[in-house]
Amino acid sequence: MRDRLLATTATAALLTVGAAVPAPAAPPTTARPGRALSLGAAAVPCPRAAAPAASRPARPSPPPASARERAVGGTALATAGLVVPPGTPRPPRVTATSWLVADLDSGQVLGGCGPHEYGPPASVQKLLLAATMLPRLDPKQVVTVTDEDMDFEAGSSAVGLVEGGRYTVETVWLGLLLNSGNDAANVLARLGGGTEGAAGGVREMNEYAHRLGALQTHAVTPSGLDGRGQFTSAYDLALIARACFADPTFRRYALTKLARIPAQPALRTKGFQIQNENQLIFDYPGALGGKTGYTDLARHTYVGAAERGGRRLVATLLGAESQPERGWEQGAALLDWGFSLPATTSVGRLVEPGQLMATPEATPTAAPGEARPAAVSRPVGEERSNSWPVGVLVATASVVLLTGVLWRRRARRRGGA
Repeated sequence: MRDRLLATTATAALLTVGAAVPAPAAPPTTARPGRALSLGAAAVPCPRAAAPAASRPARPSPPPASARERAVGGTALATAGLVVPPGTPRPPRVTATSWLVADLDSGQVLGGCGPHEYGPPASVQKLLLAATMLPRLDPKQVVTVTDEDMDFEAGSSAVGLVEGGRYTVETVWLGLLLNSGNDAANVLARLGGGTEGAAGGVREMNEYAHRLGALQTHAVTPSGLDGRGQFTSAYDLALIARACFADPTFRRYALTKLARIPAQPALRTKGFQIQNENQLIFDYPGALGGKTGYTDLARHTYVGAAERGGRRLVATLLGAESQPERGWEQGAALLDWGFSLPATTSVGRLVEPGQLMATPEATPTAAPGEARPAAVSRPVGEERSNSWPVGVLVATASVVLLTGVLWRRRARRRGGA
């Protein structure tokens, strides 16, 4: 989405700079990035690596996004192009259509490419499932796999749970996070959804995404298998990853290299070993873990985090190809770039949980055909975001009267994988 700028003075030369204009009488809640390399109407192109042509389904049109949603974390982030601090090394060339690098601890956003552009999540959606359900489920609980849990697309990723099998919740989590098991995702969503089953689990995921401030995220499936109206953004994935890495149990699971799925003697099935599919933890010094994802529609998606020199950074990316580098390798290159920047570097920030639950404008975008959720009242004492969807205008000539018109594309989503 871009801003169409209409000037009343023909002689004026305009430059839109991504900086927040504060709302009256509201305390600041987002960092002011200064002159980040984001030009609004003339977005700075992202450094892109050439990738071999690939056959893929047509990407669905994204849902409409309000200017407020695109400016979450700072108005410099409301660009389809590159936003990086001035004077910093140029980011690596990647095939991802959008990406973001942020500090997990301070919440500072170091840079991004189309950080609020929509994209299908594929299996990185399992991080939202983990962030939502890990605190609610007892890892020692033994669960029996049902026929409902085995309802996922044939040929898609599964860890190999069997109907009627009995597994601890911890084993199911490891199957989810190491092997990206869609069967495991269904089990965990069903458990977390209570009497509503997996559908209730997905509803809980969406409510938790809203609380985190991930306003552009809408889950339709717990696993990330493609569904009509399912979407996220690189910025939202960083919020979700931050919640995950704040949980010590998640950190332990994410760094687990090998695990074993136990035998089911009553069903005459043998046990077997699984290995973490996130190559980052094997080949990147200081790796903390993350999640891989892929569908024909989403292409390769990735979230990876690492620690170096006391800093913990996360890189998120959507819409990548596996050539010339795999998703985790592109994530590693972005992490290297992030670690090369000073710790004070910022073009925006990750909002805090609950920060954006104050106003109707912060309500998540609904999927096509769905009603938008009602606004959630702001808890007493909670701060209100001051980031408004306008830019700072610099004119080199006479006084300029400027209006911004946001281009919107109609939401159109299709199911499938």
